[in-house]
Amino acid sequence: MADPRLFRLRVTFHETGRLAMLSHLELARALERAVRRAQLPFAVSQGFSPHMRIAFGAALPVGVGGTAEIFDLYLTDYVPASRALTALQEASPADLYPTEARYIEARDAAASVALPVSTYEVVLSEAPRAVVVPEAITVVRKKKEKTLVPSDFLVGPVSLDGATVRFSLEAKPTGSLRADAFARELVRETVAAGHASEDLRPITFLRIDQRAAEGI
Repeated sequence: MADPRLFRLRVTFHETGRLAMLSHLELARALERAVRRAQLPFAVSQGFSPHMRIAFGAALPVGVGGTAEIFDLYLTDYVPASRALTALQEASPADLYPTEARYIEARDAAASVALPVSTYEVVLSEAPRAVVVPEAITVVRKKKEKTLVPSDFLVGPVSLDGATVRFSLEAKPTGSLRADAFARELVRETVAAGHASEDLRPITFLRIDQRAAEGI
């Protein structure tokens, strides 16, 4: 249950460059260190092992960066959002840089729930003549193979602009399709169809937007 005595600050940040290689746990620790360096009055949990009250948005696969990543920080005292943002910017490395901060209601849904649609931008090693969207992708989860149908997760078309591919995926309550898995299978089928050389490969992955699903 949300504590009405706390102030909930939603922060948008970049995760780029070498820091895109951080695991989700490593990212969480890096952000917590930035909050401590910023000397913000963060709240702590109750119990035998108190920890910072901070909640993260949907996790990115290792190697996938983002320009619209989110975390919610709970504060015990009100700090103007602009001042909190400045303090976080001064305490953060360039590749983990906060760009926006605003207060939201304590009862608002977590970012991972409220913003299930993510848009990705993938830069390829060359510009293919076209791309082929795979009809099915086999993934291994918990040592078991599972077949996912990309059309169940894609929101809108897959676009190609030179060597840049853009697409949006929706995380469902029943599961999700990883952007890197989708992009790699798209590359494989594009090469198989003869639309690019066999050297085609993804160079960079970037999440550029998170938003609510249509109708929500």
